[in-house]
Amino acid sequence: MKSPEPAKPGMRRLVSRSAFALLSLSAAAMLGGCASATQSTPTASPSAAFKPAAQTAGSQITVWADSTRLPAVQQYQKSHPDVKMNIVTYDGSANGSTYLQTKVQLFDRTGNGWPDVVFGSPTDVTWASQPTSPSATAFAAPLDANLVPQQTLDGFAKGSLAPCQFNGHTYCLRNDIAQVVLWYNKTLMDKFGYQVPTTWEQYEALGEQVAKEHPGYLVGAVGDTNSQESYFWSSQCPAFQLEDPATLKVDLADGNCTRMATLLDKLIAAKAVTTQGFFSQGFAKDPGGSKVLMANGPSWYGQYLFNAAFKVPAGQIAAAAPLTWEGETTAATGNVGGGVWMVSSHSTNLKASTDLATWLTTSNDFQANAPTYPAYVPAAKAWLANPANSKYFATDISDVFQQAADLVWTGWSNTKFSDATAWSNVVLPALTQGKTLTETLPQWQTAITDEAKSVGYTIATK
Repeated sequence: MKSPEPAKPGMRRLVSRSAFALLSLSAAAMLGGCASATQSTPTASPSAAFKPAAQTAGSQITVWADSTRLPAVQQYQKSHPDVKMNIVTYDGSANGSTYLQTKVQLFDRTGNGWPDVVFGSPTDVTWASQPTSPSATAFAAPLDANLVPQQTLDGFAKGSLAPCQFNGHTYCLRNDIAQVVLWYNKTLMDKFGYQVPTTWEQYEALGEQVAKEHPGYLVGAVGDTNSQESYFWSSQCPAFQLEDPATLKVDLADGNCTRMATLLDKLIAAKAVTTQGFFSQGFAKDPGGSKVLMANGPSWYGQYLFNAAFKVPAGQIAAAAPLTWEGETTAATGNVGGGVWMVSSHSTNLKASTDLATWLTTSNDFQANAPTYPAYVPAAKAWLANPANSKYFATDISDVFQQAADLVWTGWSNTKFSDATAWSNVVLPALTQGKTLTETLPQWQTAITDEAKSVGYTIATK
């Protein structure tokens, strides 16, 4: 999934269809290509088999970055003038692009041309951590093999490096995360006399109350290509759960899936949750975002949905911690975005390449002013301390963001294919036709299963 370039303040409240569509696309670019997913981490020692290419101290490194990350690379170049760099701009694997993979396959055949450092999506790691052919070397270098100190790796938010980890090794550094929180319009909540829910059952009850007392106001939307990551991922639904690198569990009949489908079906029927997407063209029509009372969504919603798209005035929007289910003591949440940096195993200057990737993901010099929430914990604290990232909100978001960053469920795995395809191609059209999520779960299951098999996964359902 998906990444953004923020719209500038001052846009009129009624965003035009074209402007709203551009905002949605740019938001996808900033969040790091595809919707990032996570994978359970096998335990193993760093790769003893990794054999670096012959090293040439001080040699030029080639860096591939998307347009959103380009200023960061340029900032590093300016502050490290002795490092020789060739900077190339590419699509960053946004919107499911396979450009990087195709190029690496070509370079593997010709034996040259690999970039030293690349920005991409977590989906890239699934192929970059494996050889593209029997004679090739996996593109991504295992960073835990004496390249990045373990202390640095331990500094990332809990579970945030899971998309980087295969067969016990860490093949990338996480640039940012997009942990899901409960956004709400505090001004409206206070006006209506509502309490912010802490459980999904309270959320459901409040949604039904809103539908009766303030018809037209919304507590959520399920019509975007990433809505499943906000809701079903947060419910710990085993839709994309890797049991091992070759076996994917897809069980949408699991109670953690059906409970969320049932809840959303009730709120959709009550018209408290819309089947339109927040980023859909239709939603841009009046009244648009002014009727959004609550939204379960990623940490970037505050600035790039409520502020830039909906133009809700400053001092109204707040964030609450991820919801729990009654009877469960610990909340889990989803993740909608977040890119990664990989270092090439073919680099002849691993020192410079690793230093760059580490600086880009951990340095306060860049991350404190980054567009989205850093995955590296110390950098995230600096990001939260930057007034530019907090002054828009009605309350302090720091504790909520930090808490949610450690609650992203790692059972929604990073796979060789996007989790958005089946949702967009099967579930969203069914909702448009008036079908319920509950009755659509079997078709969603089939679509995921078919796509997984097409890229070589064995399927487990229980």
